[in-house]
Amino acid sequence: MSGRGVPGARLTGPVRPGRIAAHLGLAVLGAVVGTAGSLVQDAWFPGGLLLALLGSAGLFLGSSRATGTQLGVAAAGAGWLIAILLLSSGRPEGDGLFSAGVGPLAFMVGGMAIAVMCATLGRPAQPGDRTGRLEG
Repeated sequence: MSGRGVPGARLTGPVRPGRIAAHLGLAVLGAVVGTAGSLVQDAWFPGGLLLALLGSAGLFLGSSRATGTQLGVAAAGAGWLIAILLLSSGRPEGDGLFSAGVGPLAFMVGGMAIAVMCATLGRPAQPGDRTGRLEG
């Protein structure tokens, strides 16, 4: 039995190298988008903040659609979060990429909220899918 059509079969099935590579690639892409968003969000406030949040939303929604699982969004979100946390932590000299204010906070909280929303979105119904109702 291949497990196709069985709920949760992807979680209990064999781990494939292509799937691991895809999730690692999404984590790296998340770090790139998080870094770019960190640089843009304060540069052209408030337009840069909107652009950074839209880029993050595109990453999270695209990773959800590309992998078809919530794990894809989690991988991209983890890379994004690690990048912005590393960039927001200051150095001992006091240098930091993020300034104090509403913009960086809105970018961090808004990006995390968008990641959660994209992870909890339901997949669109496919033609011919069963509704999940018990026939009896």
